[in-house]
Amino acid sequence: MTLQTRYATSYKLTMSTDSTRYPIQIEKASNDPTLLLNHTCLRVKDPARAVKFYTEHFGMKLLSRKDFEEAKFSLYFLSFPKDDIPKNKNGEPDVFSAHGVLELTHNWGTEKNPDYKINNGNEEPHRGFGHICFSVSDINKTCEELESQGVKFKKRLSEGRQKDIAFALDPDGYWIELITYSREGQEYPKGSVGNKFNHTMIRIKNPTRSLEFYQNVLGMKLLRTSEHESAKFTLYFLGYGVPKTDSVFSCESVLELTHNWGTENDPNFHYHNGNSEPQGYGHICISCDDAGALCKEIEVKYGDKIQWSPKFNQGRMKNIAFLKDPDGYSIEVVPYGLIA
Repeated sequence: MTLQTRYATSYKLTMSTDSTRYPIQIEKASNDPTLLLNHTCLRVKDPARAVKFYTEHFGMKLLSRKDFEEAKFSLYFLSFPKDDIPKNKNGEPDVFSAHGVLELTHNWGTEKNPDYKINNGNEEPHRGFGHICFSVSDINKTCEELESQGVKFKKRLSEGRQKDIAFALDPDGYWIELITYSREGQEYPKGSVGNKFNHTMIRIKNPTRSLEFYQNVLGMKLLRTSEHESAKFTLYFLGYGVPKTDSVFSCESVLELTHNWGTENDPNFHYHNGNSEPQGYGHICISCDDAGALCKEIEVKYGDKIQWSPKFNQGRMKNIAFLKDPDGYSIEVVPYGLIA
């Protein structure tokens, strides 16, 4: 019996009796076609440097910048070029109704502090968030171009066991996985479709618990599983479906959960959520047409079992909520058309 089968069996037998799990399905999440994984938030030290890096080296576009003078922070929303982003009531791109958005958060003054350093999520004892992943048509050409432009790499294609992936480093030390969607035997996509923000990876302690949470509470679907027996870890890829003309490698807005075998059996083990000091990764964000109704159903069905910070429309910023997953990672919930 494989590890994947073992977890599937355990999930089926214990989901209704274990108080640490999430057996109740949220109907609004399961049946809402507007629900999407909207963005991933990363804190950055110097926004000018970070925005330049993603736009010049990868071809992302700055969709919007939002400044919050009272709280002294700014948000920068980037994505790969899209021609289908609707406008909000102010006539601006509605960044909250798009797939594959990267939100860079800058707390004012960090760029002037020589001692300030971002936690990239991959260094002990603060591991948790792993990486973001960009999928490209020609990975060899992309890596050659990045190297010629002076981009640093954590892992080149020629290094390590896996010769079909690479990891670039952004100015704050975040890892950017590079993969290709041009694969033999795949019907779609047909030819190059440009660069795609394919997925965000976080490490999890207990896959049974996390899979229940993301599927039952947030309505995601398990798109694929990749088991690595020799290295003793399993990858679970979730999302809100794959468009007909895409593959799981070329679509955007996928969440990758990485489970290192055995962590679920250690009562003292936990991952760093990115929001405790030292900070780095912030959150993922899901959006839909009626975020208030989604949050209300979760509150009613789960009560205090799910932690909120804050509940919908109860914080300083209105019409948003933040809830926490089983490992303490934050998930923002917002409506389409939000004016932040």
